[in-house]
Amino acid sequence: MMRVLALASTFPRWKNDTEPDFVYWLESLLAKDFEITVLAPHHKGARLSENIGGLKVRRFRYFIPKYERLCYEGGIRPNMQKSLLARLQLPFLLISEFAAVKMLLPRNRFDLIHAHWILPQGLVAVLAKKIFSVPVIVTVHAGDVFPLKSPFFRALAKWTLKNADEVTVNSRATAEAVRRVADVRMQIIPMGVDLKLFSSGSAAKIRKKYGINGKALLFVGRLAEKKGVAFLVSAMKRIVRKYPSCTLLIVGDGPERHLLERQVRSLNLSKNIIFAGSVPKKELPAFYRAADVFVLPSIVARSGDTEGLGVVLLEALASGTPVAASNVGGIPDIVIDNSTGLLFPQKNPDAIAASVLRILGSKALSNKLVRNAKKRIIRNFSWNVVAEKFRKIYLRGSS
Repeated sequence: MMRVLALASTFPRWKNDTEPDFVYWLESLLAKDFEITVLAPHHKGARLSENIGGLKVRRFRYFIPKYERLCYEGGIRPNMQKSLLARLQLPFLLISEFAAVKMLLPRNRFDLIHAHWILPQGLVAVLAKKIFSVPVIVTVHAGDVFPLKSPFFRALAKWTLKNADEVTVNSRATAEAVRRVADVRMQIIPMGVDLKLFSSGSAAKIRKKYGINGKALLFVGRLAEKKGVAFLVSAMKRIVRKYPSCTLLIVGDGPERHLLERQVRSLNLSKNIIFAGSVPKKELPAFYRAADVFVLPSIVARSGDTEGLGVVLLEALASGTPVAASNVGGIPDIVIDNSTGLLFPQKNPDAIAASVLRILGSKALSNKLVRNAKKRIIRNFSWNVVAEKFRKIYLRGSS
């Protein structure tokens, strides 16, 4: 059986972890046809070695364990922005990851390396390729290319992409961003959604828990600038004029939570907006099914970062919940305006409110959007469809 080494800086650390799990889903499906080892950074409390979902998972330490701050809980770039200690750990991460790869390759005789994100995983993979002549696939997830402004890091990214055997991106917007860095051939393959998981869940349980009696809106995601949640909070002022008992559930945590809570109080919306905090993936289906509309108000942040795809949109639509989202980044790859959802311009509370009110005011529109979206998701975004595309790339990359 062909052996694959997958490199990732975001991967579940333990059971019911709230870290994004798309790398786990993809690689665990591919493990049916390939022998896959995932190499990820260590985090305090995580095992250095374990087998989960048919995957061999190996974690490498890159600093004194209790002081490891660079990875997880927001990602490398946000952690570097908020912590000097995290910034200081970047060279240690690169050296430690390369050392771990260099140790694993000869022992396991891998046929292929799949690096998730250009930096640092792609760079480490290409360096290993130069020594061990192992083909490399680099998958770009958007956060590694949209905010890429430093000439030094752009040069590293360009060299990495040029020396990869295959490059995949998660959306058309990400592909355009990659072209501005390096003129390389690439294939657009989105991340997927677990249709079975998001076809269940008790709406009544969530509505009872949070005391929701009227219309319900939902946001799921990290509370960071690029998610644009402040504009959704502002839009609620207009929405509650039409639906006074409407509730907005905000699921997730992040650096902007305190600012958002202050904004909610200043707008006298504390009775209408609930911060639910981070929620394990297995509990999310019930939240989606409890909502009348899912809203993703993402923006282009000051750093240039934006939504690469919007996997939460796939989760909402797979749950049968209509969506309204901003027209930025890779979102239009999922949301076709007036067909699979409604699009609104970024940073525009009035436009957000208008889109939400359109859906709330028309059951026919809501049903049409969900019906069209489900067909599109089954055809293009189910994990089985996505995994099959990567399976073909794995076979091609190793030949």
